Amino acid sequence: MDKKETFDRIEFVVACVGAFAQRFKLSNPQAYAYLRRFTGIDFLLDCYAAEHTLSIDDAVSDLQVLCSRKGGRI
Repeated sequence: MDKKETFDRIEFVVACVGAFAQRFKLSNPQAYAYLRRFTGIDFLLDCYAAEHTLSIDDAVSDLQVLCSRKGGRI
């Protein structure tokens, strides 16, 4: 993975965490901790190739579904 792809992935994860926080009225650190605990961050990184082609809203919806399957309550 080159520097550009690494930067793009980081930027995508940051945007998703921010959108998740905004949608569910959390702070960015709270959203990050929740997504980390319920494997949302891993999902974004592992499935970047597909997820970054979707809208951020779709990615946030995917995160909500995934985390709820892993025990999250949001």
